[in-house]
Amino acid sequence: MFDFRDSCHFFRRAVVCFSLLALAALPALTQTVTNSPALLPPNTPEFLDELNQGVRAFKSAHYDEAIAHFRRATELNPASVTAKIYLGTALAENVVPGVIAPENLRTAQQAIDVFEKVLEANPHDVTSMKQIAAVSFAIGEMSEARAWQMKVLGEDPTDAEAAYTIGVVDWREAHQNALKALSSAGLNDDGRGNADAPAEVMTAIAAQNRALVKEGLKYLTQAIEDRPDYSDAMAYLNLLYRRKADFDRDNESALAEDLSQAKNWTNKAMATRKANKEKKGESGEPGPP
Repeated sequence: MFDFRDSCHFFRRAVVCFSLLALAALPALTQTVTNSPALLPPNTPEFLDELNQGVRAFKSAHYDEAIAHFRRATELNPASVTAKIYLGTALAENVVPGVIAPENLRTAQQAIDVFEKVLEANPHDVTSMKQIAAVSFAIGEMSEARAWQMKVLGEDPTDAEAAYTIGVVDWREAHQNALKALSSAGLNDDGRGNADAPAEVMTAIAAQNRALVKEGLKYLTQAIEDRPDYSDAMAYLNLLYRRKADFDRDNESALAEDLSQAKNWTNKAMATRKANKEKKGESGEPGPP
């Protein structure tokens, strides 16, 4: 029987992965900020000092302090896109994934608002799009996360992380649909097509999930085409083929193919993750997420 604890493990990895990927694309928050045309005038000493104090606080993981300094910097220089990006990044770092508490949601919305202001000045800023998607994902706004990653793909069709996110969101929605329908019939998901479930339950699951599974398979496959060593995308292909099995359960050959694909992608994910780890050890550099 398929253990869906594995899917929860992958989900937690995804949340962390999205945040790290978005942060990696930002201007360095670990360097001293100097007077630069990129900051836009007025680059006053007080403005630069607030940015640098924010950078130091961020490096020390004192995010509330960093937010205060970056917020002050944006007040001193409202035209500075860099200050806004720094503020949005610090706010995003303070968002706790999976916590739907008012304070956490306020922080998330503040981060989103800042990055939307950046996009008003630069509508093609992929970094801000990714950050909004990551924050939306972290607080469970899956439709928003999907929509923003679609915008990322509109700017860069080869962005593997964006395609991966869409696939993860599709699986998550399909998985929740299946669990809810099965639970209403007093059943647990077996991850193998749920042959014991009543036909009407599986018909309802198919109606909800067919488009999600089709889209998810498309974008996860795309992610691997763009990044052949994307082990997490392979792991989610396993999960989506198990969802596809739900509406192929009455077609013996299709069901067998779904489960074979699921097993193959599980094996590929494990082998690729091992190879990535070995590559990381040999080079001394971080491997792909």
